[in-house]
Amino acid sequence: MEASAPNETPTFEQLMLPHLDAAYNLARWLLRDPHDAEDAVQEAFLRAYRAFDRFRGADGRAWLLTIVRNSCYSHMRQNRRRPEEVAFEEEIHGSTHDPANANAVAWHEVKGDQLRQALERLPEEYREVIVLHEIEGLAYREIAGVAGIPIGTVMSRLARARGKLQTELLTLTGEGSPQ
Repeated sequence: MEASAPNETPTFEQLMLPHLDAAYNLARWLLRDPHDAEDAVQEAFLRAYRAFDRFRGADGRAWLLTIVRNSCYSHMRQNRRRPEEVAFEEEIHGSTHDPANANAVAWHEVKGDQLRQALERLPEEYREVIVLHEIEGLAYREIAGVAGIPIGTVMSRLARARGKLQTELLTLTGEGSPQ
């Protein structure tokens, strides 16, 4: 394989294909269906390919994930699927545990299946920031760009998402059941 010349512009494939797994992962968590996720990722890559001449930057991950996110929401609108909205009820979703300690316990001691179940139970806006930050490793500023929200909203949403995830994990493990 020949090395590209120093002045040669990277291709779409070189910049975007390494992020295919991250794109699918985000789509899967947003749409909750593997086939819909595949369709949304395919649509996102097509949109990204068509808009590639307008791409400015060295790393296309955040740019591509923004397109994936938008494709997912478009897919939901077209299929008239609305995200499940769960009203926040302090008795059900509130946490009486020490948050500093509980997050570490939740992330390290809970089996992967329980974590997936707990993530599925989160409202969409919380699931999205958890996936982008904790699973995909995006910084707050990158998440703000992907989700189109202020960085302060990212930070507060992520804090609430962690609390809700912790509560769901405790419920799934039987430790959070009412006495």
